[in-house]
Amino acid sequence: MVRNPWAAALITAAAFLASCAVREVPPASPVHAAPSLAPAVVQGYREAYRETGTASWYGNEFHGRKTASGEIFDMYGISAAHRTLPLGTTIRVTNLDNYKSIKVRVNDRGPFARNRVLELSYGAAKELGFVAQGTARVKVEALEPVQDPGQYTVQAAVFAEAENARMLKDRLSKKFEVTSIVPFESNVGKFFRVRVGAYASEEKAELIAGKLMLEGLEPIVLRKD
Repeated sequence: MVRNPWAAALITAAAFLASCAVREVPPASPVHAAPSLAPAVVQGYREAYRETGTASWYGNEFHGRKTASGEIFDMYGISAAHRTLPLGTTIRVTNLDNYKSIKVRVNDRGPFARNRVLELSYGAAKELGFVAQGTARVKVEALEPVQDPGQYTVQAAVFAEAENARMLKDRLSKKFEVTSIVPFESNVGKFFRVRVGAYASEEKAELIAGKLMLEGLEPIVLRKD
């Protein structure tokens, strides 16, 4: 039973985001994205960035809209969304089910589900052979040095209603110093992300995420661009 007034909207928004993994693909009309152990950090750079986990893909709901990098998202192109790699990072993604592999550049933030490590454009998922399945087990490898540290924030929840986002923000403001609401639009509607803090390390952000889990939330850590 849902006890809190904002929980129902959170479930609705989460269902929308989770549904992005499997969807009907429209005719092409081109426009002219659990982690492994954290890599070592040496002189401000990670020696290598590698992780394995579940990747999903996204398409219609953001086709033609701006990505986190400011580029226009083309679902038929080759691009990726990652939570913490710097925008512009080139990665190699290998589908561990069929061992198909592609190079792709990170130009967006996501995925917004804790059980996934990467979200790919429809075009990239097609190249890797998992459009029909919706998700795939993948290996992700950065093909260049990854500058670290960055600045990180924690997304506590996403809502379809601004008032529910405000209620959660007000509640979290009593326990956390900095909270904010970040609106965003997709091709199916407007949503509101509630975020907490700005932290100098991913480890610190993960500690805050752990505290938010105790609040009954499912937070994710994002690099703050």
